[in-house]
Amino acid sequence: MRALMLSSIACSLLVVACSGAPDQREYTLQGQVLSVAADRREASIKHEEITGFMPAMTMPYKASDARQFEHLAAGDLITATLVVVSNGAYLKEVKKVGEAPIEKAPQAAPSASSGFELLNPGEVVPNAQFVDQDGKTRDLASFRDSTLVVTFIYTRCPIPTFCPLMDRHFVAIQNKLKTEPALRHVQLVSVSFDPIADTPPVLKKHAATLGADPKYWTFLTGQRDEIDKFAARFGVAVTREVNNPLDISHNLRTAIVDAKGALVKAYTGNEWTPDQVLADLRHVAATD
Repeated sequence: MRALMLSSIACSLLVVACSGAPDQREYTLQGQVLSVAADRREASIKHEEITGFMPAMTMPYKASDARQFEHLAAGDLITATLVVVSNGAYLKEVKKVGEAPIEKAPQAAPSASSGFELLNPGEVVPNAQFVDQDGKTRDLASFRDSTLVVTFIYTRCPIPTFCPLMDRHFVAIQNKLKTEPALRHVQLVSVSFDPIADTPPVLKKHAATLGADPKYWTFLTGQRDEIDKFAARFGVAVTREVNNPLDISHNLRTAIVDAKGALVKAYTGNEWTPDQVLADLRHVAATD
């Protein structure tokens, strides 16, 4: 697809300076549409590296207006302006510049979720081995007697409504944990599914940037396949390009696990709020 795109799209990727909005950045994106949502407000796009912002990646993108995606179909090659603001990102000025066959599935590593059954509420979460931000070996059982809020991220994710949003939500939850005695046994756990880049020192630096207090918030990484298997039980699907394992596509899942290690509730995507999770945590605390 890269050769087809280079021949179809003459312009190079340029960072577009933004005037009058210091918290808004604009970038030129070029890529291929893999699918378009029925309401035309979101499209999955496999795009080239965005210079100065993010590597080549496959991501779902919102449109500033449904009309931006109105005439698009899977296989279309496009250029667009990616607008990144403090709490989100969207595409505008979407233009079709060609079309090409979509690469077949063998071109990418299979989804980690293949062949693993989803956990149901009340089922015990299987134990798994990790390494924390201090380089210490940890397993899930080491968190027993604590209620966990677990989410899955990777630190290089640049889209504000994906992994960075999970980080911001956890910051908000952590602030509440420090002030509510009833939630003193709650622990936050962020699991990175990018062990190549997210080494313990990287996770430790990321934690410090967020103001994560290790008394309340732990970052974990480990063996890629083990993490993928663990994440898949919660419904996390991670796909990596065969020729570039740093090119990661993923969905979002966050879950509450009780002090006995059983799944209480899983939240899909990024629509949940800290207040919603805190209300569920209070309910768990009241029933313990």
